[in-house]
Amino acid sequence: GQVLPERRNRKVLPWLVSFWKGTKYNRITRLYYYYSMTTTKTPYQTSATGEFQRQVSSFRKRIEVGGEYPPEGNGRYHLYVSYACPWASRCLAVLSMKQIPESVIPVHTVAPKWGVVTPEGVEEKKSWVFLDETIAGIKVNDPVNNFKSVRELYLSVEPNYEGKFTVPVLWCNKTKTIVNNESSEIVEMFNNLFNDFAGNPTLDLIPKQHEQEINRLNDWMYNSINNGVYRCGFATKQEAYNEAFELLFKTLDDAEQLLSQSRFLVKGTTQPTISDIRLFVTIIRFDSVYYVHFKTNKKLIEHYENLRNWVRDIYQWPGIKQTVNFTHIKNHYYGSHPFINPYGVVPLGPEVDY
Repeated sequence: GQVLPERRNRKVLPWLVSFWKGTKYNRITRLYYYYSMTTTKTPYQTSATGEFQRQVSSFRKRIEVGGEYPPEGNGRYHLYVSYACPWASRCLAVLSMKQIPESVIPVHTVAPKWGVVTPEGVEEKKSWVFLDETIAGIKVNDPVNNFKSVRELYLSVEPNYEGKFTVPVLWCNKTKTIVNNESSEIVEMFNNLFNDFAGNPTLDLIPKQHEQEINRLNDWMYNSINNGVYRCGFATKQEAYNEAFELLFKTLDDAEQLLSQSRFLVKGTTQPTISDIRLFVTIIRFDSVYYVHFKTNKKLIEHYENLRNWVRDIYQWPGIKQTVNFTHIKNHYYGSHPFINPYGVVPLGPEVDY
């Protein structure tokens, strides 16, 4: 029936009081949810058959010796990341394993939850945001450009940019532009172009003798596992979800079989390669997020004997543990997709000892 004015006020006023409690960050995210909870429409691009379609990265310049962007160790290049994002976490892992210090490549981290910080005169859209806060031990701000959102960063370079505002972003502070926003290319640059400034320069995650097998493995896991969990979670039709789900678990079964014969993905290696890192960033999020949030609930990673042991092996490898932050991971996924989780409630579990 009709809500009388006095009854309507009784409902609205407590909400307003609740809204203004807490930090500015909480107010932004609460407003975002209040706006978003009335719709189930996904903000992601899907095909006519309901299949999630990932946008191709649009900034693809390279750091090259003698090129427009030569490798330098003076903080010319900055990396914008989210600890929640598996694609950005690839880059964090390589920086950490190679021991490339922040004096060489400073790292700036976004808040885990998306927010709406809209530059003046442009349409409102959600984006990764920066805050003057520390969340789960990580400062989430941009001290170099003082951007309030990743969207503002992109629009500073291309005012008419209409793509997704993604991380990672490799930024040139000398020219004030985005060099590259494709994680697979950024990790290659970090692997071999900053050895003069690295604490672990002999580590090679893409050794020449295994390059062909590494490329094969990367292609094998991308659509089925790395992007496969997103194809499950963001599918808008049952058939698209079913197809992605079956391919995901077939490939996980294949990975389980491969790792029954080899410690790492590339047979005969005595240390991880970039293929291990690319698989790890998805697998480490699987039981905590994807199993529930993306409906990939046939089997937990904990129920795969070899994958379970392998993910612990990688997690304990020098330089990896510090790039995994489950607070950022869980708060992002459960808190940034109201079309999947309208109230933004974040599960407390699972408790997995890695």
